Amino acid sequence: MSIDREKCVKCGFCESVSICPGGGKCIGCLACYYACPYEARVLRLEEVECGLIKITVDGVEYAVPDGVSVREALEGIGIKFGDPGSRGLTAPCGLGGCWACAVLIDGGLERTCITPVRDGMSIELDVEGVEPLRIVHGPQPHRVGGKATPWWEVDGMRYVEAAIWLAGCNLRCPQCQNYHVTYDNSSMPMTPLEAARRLTECGRIYGTSGLAVSGGEPTLNRRWLVEFFRRLRSMNPGARLHLDSNGTILTRNYVDELVEAGCNNIGIEPKAIRLETYMRITGIRDEELAKKYLENSWNILEYVVSSYSDRVYVGAGFAYNPAWMSLEEVAEIGDRIASIDPRLQVTVLDYFPIFRRRDIRRPTVSMMLEVKRVLEERGLRTVIVQTSMGHFGPGGRYPH
Repeated sequence: MSIDREKCVKCGFCESVSICPGGGKCIGCLACYYACPYEARVLRLEEVECGLIKITVDGVEYAVPDGVSVREALEGIGIKFGDPGSRGLTAPCGLGGCWACAVLIDGGLERTCITPVRDGMSIELDVEGVEPLRIVHGPQPHRVGGKATPWWEVDGMRYVEAAIWLAGCNLRCPQCQNYHVTYDNSSMPMTPLEAARRLTECGRIYGTSGLAVSGGEPTLNRRWLVEFFRRLRSMNPGARLHLDSNGTILTRNYVDELVEAGCNNIGIEPKAIRLETYMRITGIRDEELAKKYLENSWNILEYVVSSYSDRVYVGAGFAYNPAWMSLEEVAEIGDRIASIDPRLQVTVLDYFPIFRRRDIRRPTVSMMLEVKRVLEERGLRTVIVQTSMGHFGPGGRYPH
């Protein structure tokens, strides 16, 4: 990995947010490459001699290459990482934020994706009895909420939700609106209990009707998230507990587990309906992976609506900008959502220049109102659009 000095603006992101755990010795984890807001990190292939070192995994000694991540070393000796969102050892973000790949290293929980392997390292793979960890931002109160915040609760005056945001994501959106959260691998992580206590306290201080978790992508660390909702429910019986997700890795049994744990308010963001648009928005270059993510997000939205509409308030969302989406595609999205349930709440965000897409312009208010009109013409009854003037809701409700 090298630095393109012409692109580097010395913003300090790689020194304070996404920090190289190798102390400048590249192990090829690519966390800094994906995190740099100005794309100043350059991939460079080199042939290097790699000596062998010894590590112990569950009491068995192995010789592994030096200068690689713990994850790469484990995979090299045959340890398999599960599908993102599954139970057990997974590595869905590769950025160091979600902690789903964490194992016990020399007695302490640590991430395999960005941690360099060391000679004499002792690794234990079974962490079921260890409290999971995740990097958490917030909590903060919000007057608007997220994709599935019930629109009638939002009046623009009072705080409607207290929210936290979880680091790590499986997408690489070049216009990521929360990139300081998504690519954070340096903040101290929290247990589900610690995060639930802080969010509960924030909600009580501001008198919010809902408690929310967003990201990044919250669903990457299944054990952490399910336990978080269990803790949150025990502290807030009867409250509205809101999950915002891109829906890419949620499975039916994962949704079942979350609802059973207390999640009763779910927002899914399929982002697009055409594959080429989805790839532009998410930065996923692998066409098969992008197709899998896109189809899963729509399918899981259908599942949540068909299985839990009596127990869970559900919302759908996507981001609009004419730089990547036409009004014809907006209409196609409207048709797909209407086929699921025309009453479904739909929230459209007006994406603006940030992170790696400083070339785009924020959609005007009139553009967003046109998006709203197109969706309502497809039969959708509950459309909210975000604009620079505020949010316009159902029935031309005044922005807030």
